Amino acid sequence: MFSDGLVRELDFAPCREGLFMSLSDDAVFSAVEVDQVAGTVSFPGGIDVDPDVLHGDAAASPHQQPVFLRQCRLECSA
Repeated sequence: MFSDGLVRELDFAPCREGLFMSLSDDAVFSAVEVDQVAGTVSFPGGIDVDPDVLHGDAAASPHQQPVFLRQCRLECSA
């Protein structure tokens, strides 16, 4: 979920070549963290995903473009 309430579900399975190949290893994939400085998803080995790609504001390179599955927007209540 993003700070603007957007929630997106993306499939990164087609992106598992090159730099992202190590994400096929369950141990590497399960070590996911949110990088507090960059504000994006990061994995061991310096692998991170552009937050603009995750949010849908920019496209990744063709071999690293995740498949969009669905999204919704959550409303904040006061």
